[in-house]
Amino acid sequence: MNIDRLKEIREDRDYLQKDIAKHLKIKQQQYSEYEIGKRLIPINYISELADFYNVSIDYLLSKTDIKKPYPKSLMSKK
Repeated sequence: MNIDRLKEIREDRDYLQKDIAKHLKIKQQQYSEYEIGKRLIPINYISELADFYNVSIDYLLSKTDIKKPYPKSLMSKK
């Protein structure tokens, strides 16, 4: 995962690491380790951050430069 994007989007939105850690209900140190690549970020946190920032998971993972999230699946409406 391109960890640079996590820091970039956080700073672009004027959040501190402690703000994001609080949102994820984790310690700031743990979130810091995700940003520096010391620890792998779990998929549930990636999904939560994509929703929080209103971007696609692919954008957070640097698979695309398009920020817009994908439309909700028909399967999720069941």
